[in-house]
Amino acid sequence: MHRPKTGRIVLWGVCALMSAPPFVLAADQPKEPMAVSARTAERHLANIRQLTSGRQNAEAYFSFSGTKLIFQSTNNWMKDSSASSQKPAESGLECYQMYVMEVERGTVRLVSTGKGATTCGYFFPGDNRLLYSSTHAAGPDCPPKPKRDGAYRWALDDYDVYSTNLDGQDMRRLTTSPGYDAEATISPDGKTIVWTSVKDGDLDLYTMNLDGSNVRRLTDDVGYDGGAFFSSDSKKIVYRAAHPTDPSEVAKYKELLAQRLIEPGQLEIFVMHADGSNKKQVTTTGASNFSPYFHPDGTRIIFSSNIETRGEGGRPSFHLYLVRDDGTGLERLTMEGHFNSFPMFSPDGKHLVWVSDRNAKEPGEFNVFLADWVP
Repeated sequence: MHRPKTGRIVLWGVCALMSAPPFVLAADQPKEPMAVSARTAERHLANIRQLTSGRQNAEAYFSFSGTKLIFQSTNNWMKDSSASSQKPAESGLECYQMYVMEVERGTVRLVSTGKGATTCGYFFPGDNRLLYSSTHAAGPDCPPKPKRDGAYRWALDDYDVYSTNLDGQDMRRLTTSPGYDAEATISPDGKTIVWTSVKDGDLDLYTMNLDGSNVRRLTDDVGYDGGAFFSSDSKKIVYRAAHPTDPSEVAKYKELLAQRLIEPGQLEIFVMHADGSNKKQVTTTGASNFSPYFHPDGTRIIFSSNIETRGEGGRPSFHLYLVRDDGTGLERLTMEGHFNSFPMFSPDGKHLVWVSDRNAKEPGEFNVFLADWVP
């Protein structure tokens, strides 16, 4: 996390990096005007529970049974702690490590190595193995922060995709190509991993079997394609993308890519068949639209966007929205806070988990929230 002299905190993370567009949070930022109360306006969310507290907690995703969450955090929980009243250590971490939480008990367990940086955790079918990306093979320290030069940039650090047992043991490396391999998720039918890689010179989406075999490339447009998730029937994939078309923008993108950097602007939501065919653009807002996930009905998509606040003096708010996969029926879901993102429905469709700065005690704090989903 970079702390500028202005007192603002610039959020950047790891897959949170590759998930989150430019976001500046000011301590004195005024609340958004609302015609109705937030509790009334957030009509699809009931019994909201805050599951973490303090520092940065991001990308919490359900296990196949819906009883566990895997998430990344800069909080420092003890690896073998199982007490229901456990609290993280006073001293935090410089970069994300990966944890698993028992939703009902609230207990948390470290499942990554504690070295390097981790991102993008996910469960295997059966909830006995985990998937995440880590830089620990490139070195034990947190990767260096990118030079911004007055712009918001993501660093494409040397991540690889790994699988481990639920206790963090029996680690298996699934990708070995140089550079960025991350943002991996698994299809609900438990057969396929989709992830983003720079292995062929651009940031594209690929699929592979659960053991890392049978790699297939799905996208080939110039630009970034990532943050992919399968539909509940495993037949479609939703993802975010930024495809520059102006020659000068393409040249700038390639120049930064050669430096292992990307400077995001607008991101739009796309869907395609699981084999990469029939690509369709869902949003055309010109905003930063990211973290898409399919509604259980398979025809709607929940995502995060600054569509209503972009261009407001560098201090946008990001909220959750629901839209049909043909781009119609846009509906805002969250009203509280200034950053709401990384949504995921539980396998039974009854709950929603997401990350928000609501109730934050200090600027730069982000926590995991769970709510009952009200159709």
